[in-house]
Amino acid sequence: MRILIIEDQEKLANSIKKGLEKIGFAVDTLYDGADGMRRLDFGYRDYDLLILDIMLPNVDGITICKTLRDKKINIPILMLTAKDTLDNKVEGLNIGADDYLIKPFQFEELVARIKALLRRPANVMNFELSIAGIDLNTVSRKVTRDNKEIDLTTKEFAILEQFMTHPNEVLTRDKIISHVWDFAFEGFSNVVDVHIKNLRKKLQKKDENILETVHGTGYRFNS
Repeated sequence: MRILIIEDQEKLANSIKKGLEKIGFAVDTLYDGADGMRRLDFGYRDYDLLILDIMLPNVDGITICKTLRDKKINIPILMLTAKDTLDNKVEGLNIGADDYLIKPFQFEELVARIKALLRRPANVMNFELSIAGIDLNTVSRKVTRDNKEIDLTTKEFAILEQFMTHPNEVLTRDKIISHVWDFAFEGFSNVVDVHIKNLRKKLQKKDENILETVHGTGYRFNS
């Protein structure tokens, strides 16, 4: 899953990014409200959740949130602020924020809030996926096949999750990269091929073709 953080305290934003990446999220960070608005204007579909500070330079978080909701963009929004007053909380929630977290906060609480938001019925994400004998739990991050647990790296898990939420759909290398790696990724598309090769070794049985190569296009997870 991919998260966008818009937070002008760069040290805090990068600390959150580092922590979330360790537990398997792809995370982009922006430090200016105007930059955040431009990114969301053309790329909000790339993200599963927005972590949004209220006090931002150029365009504040309240304006960003209201603009998104006015455009009927329903990305889950977790707002951050140092202002611990009832009026600020009510204002953020009234314009469409999904949750609210007061600075300073514990990283564990942030993760709990994120997971709670992503579990809401309005988000189509299914946290128990089962296809072709493979079971994937996005909360426990456990993958099994025929009740045997399979050990995957963070990136392998994220790629498999993307395939299992898009079964029988051809995913290009660029699409996989944009969802699993952050916006600043500067590697080569063959990094996807390496991870697919490793996934096949761990998941496929002899003479199977669960992870099919679609030549000239990408890959398809066959159900």
